[in-house]
Amino acid sequence: MPRKGEQFAGLTVAIVTPFRNDRLDESALKKIIDFQIEAGTNCICPVGTTGESPTLTHEEHERVIALTCEHAAGRIRVMAGTGSNSTQEAIQLTKFAKSVGADGAMMVAPYYNKPTGEGFFRHFEAVAAAVDIPIILYNIPGRTAKNMEPETIARMAEIPSIVAIKEATGSMDQASRLLAETNLTVLSGDDSLTLPLLSMGGSGIVSVVGNIVPQDMLKLVAAWKAGKIAEAQAMHFKLFTLCRDLLGLATNPIPIKAAMKLLGRDTGELRLPMTPLGPSEEAKLVQTLKTYGLLP
Repeated sequence: MPRKGEQFAGLTVAIVTPFRNDRLDESALKKIIDFQIEAGTNCICPVGTTGESPTLTHEEHERVIALTCEHAAGRIRVMAGTGSNSTQEAIQLTKFAKSVGADGAMMVAPYYNKPTGEGFFRHFEAVAAAVDIPIILYNIPGRTAKNMEPETIARMAEIPSIVAIKEATGSMDQASRLLAETNLTVLSGDDSLTLPLLSMGGSGIVSVVGNIVPQDMLKLVAAWKAGKIAEAQAMHFKLFTLCRDLLGLATNPIPIKAAMKLLGRDTGELRLPMTPLGPSEEAKLVQTLKTYGLLP
């Protein structure tokens, strides 16, 4: 049986939100979008975790979604981050995303208030009832303080407009159950687990590292799909150290923004409470980028 949400298979890049002097840098955002389109990326996800959505004002959040959809202009799919721990706010953001032309809404599990399984279900059920747009669940208990259990996700998968999940628990057992027990498109939420997830039947990745090396992430996915297992494994190991450091030196998106600054592609500005890498972490990142061939 074909999986729901296959339009979101392949590489989705969770793009950063560029700032200049603590304001949204709209021209830089357009360049980021163009870079992904030129690379052949399948979809972009603005205002997710990597896009620093918790520190944006409501007006900025909506502006990033609107500008992304306007500039993408149908050239690349847009999976807008519209999650919230307030169901009413999630509905409002998702309605806005649909109104400006987003192809889908990526919705993080309600964070901080730690709902029961029933609460998770009713939250997403309410958004799905209020807005007719494909919904991509985002399960990342390391950020939200509570896992959405496979049983709960299986219930949600029965809702027609819930079509996919960004699986960021780090648990291959949980991913296996989702693939076995639902017909959702399952996307890796961890760059370094892309190949393991693909090998079990996953359909792609929502990537952080894709902000700087989208072509290599695309090569990994394409190699696996073509049955070129050794080539896919080689890409996995090539990317592994880069993935580890860009997601391990500090909390995302601190390292990826530092990398983009070093590569001349962003100011590197973050919003408090996010702070820049320290000197020793930046030195390690520079070495990682040199080893990968991104810096001379």
